[in-house]
Amino acid sequence: MDLPTFWFCVIAVLWLGYFFLEGFDFGVGMLLGPMTRDDTERRVMVNTIGPVWDGNEVWVIVAVGATFAAFPHWYAALLSGAYLPILFILLALIGRGVAFEYRGKVDSHRWRRNWDRVIQIGSWIPPLGWGLVITGTVTGLPIDPNGDLRGGVVDLLRLDTVLGAVALTAFSLLHGAVFVALKTDGTVRHRAHGVVRRFGPLLLAPVLALLVLVQLRQGTVWTAVVAGLAAAAGVLALVWMRLNREGRAFASLAVLITGVVVVLFGSLYPDVLPSTVDEAFSLTVAGASSSPYTLTVITWVAAFGTPAVLVYQGWTYWVFRRRISTANIPPVRVP
Repeated sequence: MDLPTFWFCVIAVLWLGYFFLEGFDFGVGMLLGPMTRDDTERRVMVNTIGPVWDGNEVWVIVAVGATFAAFPHWYAALLSGAYLPILFILLALIGRGVAFEYRGKVDSHRWRRNWDRVIQIGSWIPPLGWGLVITGTVTGLPIDPNGDLRGGVVDLLRLDTVLGAVALTAFSLLHGAVFVALKTDGTVRHRAHGVVRRFGPLLLAPVLALLVLVQLRQGTVWTAVVAGLAAAAGVLALVWMRLNREGRAFASLAVLITGVVVVLFGSLYPDVLPSTVDEAFSLTVAGASSSPYTLTVITWVAAFGTPAVLVYQGWTYWVFRRRISTANIPPVRVP
């Protein structure tokens, strides 16, 4: 495997890590209002992701940075067309991060409730935006002979990209509900089970539809096999939740999102950004990559830095692995 192909696979893995880890992260934020009845229950849900949400966001920073370093032409063409949704994503992530830090600074129900709304809004926008951008990358954008993007944000708003946005958002909701069931106890846990049992098939449907769409358009035999396994894992996750096996359901959703990312990037290769104007204008792995020297340098940097990051993040999840309930939340004085 040559270095450009290796880094294409690395970027796919980085997006996989982001969608899996931030998927339940965003899902918890989106469900913060609908699935809670009072401030104590909201604090339970916030505490499930409190120690890990900022570490989860590192994956997208590294994914975008790796794209810039390894495939500058891909980075330039994509971000020039997706600057507006990415701007909204960044603003949402900033507001969400501030809300996590500031919601407990003032001992007031209204103060915490307002910041909780910011968390909810900031959790809805990124999966919608990233679903739009990544699906547009896979299904193609209007690239001209010079490798430049024609048009702009409007070209991202198509039926397939909107389906991708809905699919990633629906997956995040489902993933978040399963994670809450896995990490909590008591009424919050029961409510999370209720969300999955009532809305699980509806939330799974857009993800399966996206798999079918990508497979029919540009998939191969091996991606069809992966798509089938991913779909089976998604259905199995719903079955496990009905049997109160949250850990197995969570693992099944990991298989589902892995299959989705493999199908998306596997059907994209050897392109990194197909052209909807003419296939000959598509940006390819070989044509859009950096120099061999640059790829070699970032490979050595990744070889030393990645294990440390993975060990630290794994340790964080291990330390905060226990369930949380309202009994673990100390009362607060409200003025």
